[in-house]
Amino acid sequence: MELVKVSANPIPDGCDVSRVTARDGAPIRVAHWPARQEDTGKAPRGTVCILQGRAEFIEKYAEVVDELLDRGFAVVAFDWRGQGGSYRALPDPKKGHVRSFHHYQRDLDAITERVLERLCPRPFFALAHSMGGAIVLEAARSRKIPFERIVISAPMLGLRLVPNARRAGFVATAATLIGLGGSYVPGGGATSIATKPFAGNLLTSDRKRYERNADVAAALREGAIGDPTIGWINAAFRCMKRLEEPRAPLDIRVPTLILAAGADQVCDTRVSERFGARLKGGGVIVLRGSRHEILMERDEIRDEFWAAFDAFVPGSHALEETPAAGSLARERSAAGEKL
Repeated sequence: MELVKVSANPIPDGCDVSRVTARDGAPIRVAHWPARQEDTGKAPRGTVCILQGRAEFIEKYAEVVDELLDRGFAVVAFDWRGQGGSYRALPDPKKGHVRSFHHYQRDLDAITERVLERLCPRPFFALAHSMGGAIVLEAARSRKIPFERIVISAPMLGLRLVPNARRAGFVATAATLIGLGGSYVPGGGATSIATKPFAGNLLTSDRKRYERNADVAAALREGAIGDPTIGWINAAFRCMKRLEEPRAPLDIRVPTLILAAGADQVCDTRVSERFGARLKGGGVIVLRGSRHEILMERDEIRDEFWAAFDAFVPGSHALEETPAAGSLARERSAAGEKL
């Protein structure tokens, strides 16, 4: 197996691509990069596992993988079921459908047991985005996970795209119960959001990165899925509802840093701020001017992201240079950063 390559999106060397099977039989596409230090005899600084958002795919994170490898980490990236090169629950591969977000936990278990624990150096860290953030937060709350620390960009804790969340959740549940769960949301279709015009997009203000991702999505063809199904929306609302419980952030024992997007029109940054403020370890930082996909944004926004990452995740070069930087998240959150 190989990753899809386009000239504007070089894939870092040394990648091993394979499939692992979740316990329910779903095949999951995974890519593993050994740490570059292994070539020089130096000890790796650990492994970062990338937990992508809805409708994303491994290839989209090639630049991020390269930046993590430069920091001395091994990297694992995989496609959640329903997207990229992984299992589909419906005959139409453009429908990224799941009945429950608990099914994503099976994917994470398979990656942990068959890739992280067998092939990768410890400690393990999670770098999650949007839907991936919601999945890892729920996992961290309810069960043992392998990660020493978690960094999340723009977590899916509330949706700005949906004006009346309670009503939308009720409608999605009712539609699923009468057998419409496998249908696209009203007005939705098979066109990948990554291939829509740059003008007016809600994901990033960086045209070059947006167009690069569009090229990759076009080359990936069926791997770049379309709009959500009603069933996926129903499952997403149920997951967010569980994370709304007052004890949810208090139950998370893994130190967690949330990087929220100040100009996010997809997920609700205010909800992320409230959640992050109640985390026992870590905190929340709002990156002003950033749209939803922080790691696909302009360089100045990404530089802020990486500064926070380097201060929070042990093992990075920046942490060695600034030992006191681990308090960055709490200091900036306490300073009252606003949108």
